[in-house]
Amino acid sequence: MAASETIQTITRLTPLADVQAMIDLRVKPVTPRTLDVAVAQGRALASDANAAARPSAALALLDGWALAADLTLGAGGYASVALLHPPQRIEAGQPLPPDCDSVAPFDAVKVSNGNAEALVTINPGDGVLPAGGDSDPAIPLRRAGERLRLTDIAAFAAAGLARITVREPRMRVLPLRGTSIVIAAARLVATDIERRGGLVKLDDAARDLGTVLAAENTDAIIVIGGTGSGRNDNGVHTMARDCELALHGIALTPGETAALGFAGPRPVLLLPGRLDAALSVWMTVGRRILERLAAANSRETGESLPLARKVTSTVGLAEVVPVRRIDGKAEPLASKYLPLSAMARADGWILVPAESEGYPAGTPVQLRSWP
Repeated sequence: MAASETIQTITRLTPLADVQAMIDLRVKPVTPRTLDVAVAQGRALASDANAAARPSAALALLDGWALAADLTLGAGGYASVALLHPPQRIEAGQPLPPDCDSVAPFDAVKVSNGNAEALVTINPGDGVLPAGGDSDPAIPLRRAGERLRLTDIAAFAAAGLARITVREPRMRVLPLRGTSIVIAAARLVATDIERRGGLVKLDDAARDLGTVLAAENTDAIIVIGGTGSGRNDNGVHTMARDCELALHGIALTPGETAALGFAGPRPVLLLPGRLDAALSVWMTVGRRILERLAAANSRETGESLPLARKVTSTVGLAEVVPVRRIDGKAEPLASKYLPLSAMARADGWILVPAESEGYPAGTPVQLRSWP
């Protein structure tokens, strides 16, 4: 076979919207598993998280005086109200005594020589956590598909939830070459997977792609490099030989040479070996794969800011543009090729759709999260 016959070429650029639609159609959620709450940060819930009613009885929210609020009616800056009996002192977290419905701060009641006076009017429920106020079994703490934040983990633990059911996609990241750029891209993607709730295995560059494609203990495979037309680029050919090649070439800049395939039901995403292109495809396509595997319903919208200056784009190509936040505006940093300096300075990114020629200065844009 002549050398020219082995060159990987792109015959058609598939629109990014079509790529994402294919992912939505073909990538299915992984089987749920149960994890300890303490290690579930970033994971997507497979079912609603409910906790028992807490507390079982009304508790004091502050140190002070437990009393019936209606006994303080009329107390204020010009007149105090005598209480029939000195109120009971109570500490935060203690159950309220019978016939009490509020907790007054110490300085709201004057106690002297066995007598007590309310200095201000106290409202029913002031200073009190009612029964069921922390958690109601009928109201989920978080719902299926939502990713767990550190605050959620703390709230679950405090509510007595020890284990929860989540979807945790198993993903492999394979750098096809050992160059510093490809390795850096692989580490970036692997770290982003972990932060977004996946369980990742980062292979070494010596691992054979065919062997990884044949592995059964993974839900998706991300490959870095080997998508272009260079002498040593054969990742697309290997995928076409060993599994299903769904498409080669995405109408996205940077990232045109990316490829998508399937090894059985498992998606296989080939990212270009250029750092900016790999990042662009990962953020627009790879994250969507992870989202579908986890059945996560939290599509990010991001902060809305006006553009500091215009962005020009090519019709027919969706474009990832890194931006930095400055003086309440989004400043575009680069287009087409994204220099390392632009990637390092970026606070987020915007996506210019394929049908757009760009945006004039002042256009509100949605900043999406930068890894």
